[in-house]
Amino acid sequence: MTLDEILTVSFTLFAVIDIIGSIPLLLSLKEKMGGINEMKASLISGALMIFFLFVGEKFLGILGVDVKSFAVGGSIVIFILGLEMVLGIEFFKGDADPKSGTVVPIAFPLIAGSGTLTTIISLRANYSEWPVLVGILINVIFVYLVLHSLDFIQRILGKAGMLAIRKFFGVVLLAIAVKIFASNVGGLIK
Repeated sequence: MTLDEILTVSFTLFAVIDIIGSIPLLLSLKEKMGGINEMKASLISGALMIFFLFVGEKFLGILGVDVKSFAVGGSIVIFILGLEMVLGIEFFKGDADPKSGTVVPIAFPLIAGSGTLTTIISLRANYSEWPVLVGILINVIFVYLVLHSLDFIQRILGKAGMLAIRKFFGVVLLAIAVKIFASNVGGLIK
């Protein structure tokens, strides 16, 4: 395990998780749900990533789902969340209980989504377990810090700034969903 491997894995996961780009969506979900349990969301997403590091492909195989099908399913959820951000239409209905939204859609698929989990499987094919595990832990800590700072970030940006960022990152989220879908759907259609 080298520092270069840890940095490569950490930055790859950071780009895929895109917690910074998810800030507008997280703020919107936090408002709808009446709050987010930051620690629980971080721990659950971290546990999912670590689980997938060690048994991801085997687990999907037991369910009869291949990695491409999993990625396509996750991309559809991400696409719907992106549409919600861009169009202002509410698909995800919060019930004002932070417990209900902490796992879905925050921990999964927003933080530890199909893109993140398939990336972990891919990284595991190229690196030993340790650099990937350290990269996951670094990202989970960063995710927690961002989730914990959402109110502060919102105060700095203001309503107009948040609206602009929300629309912009909604389009980015749509593009990511389309990319994940397009790169995986070809293997499913025969």
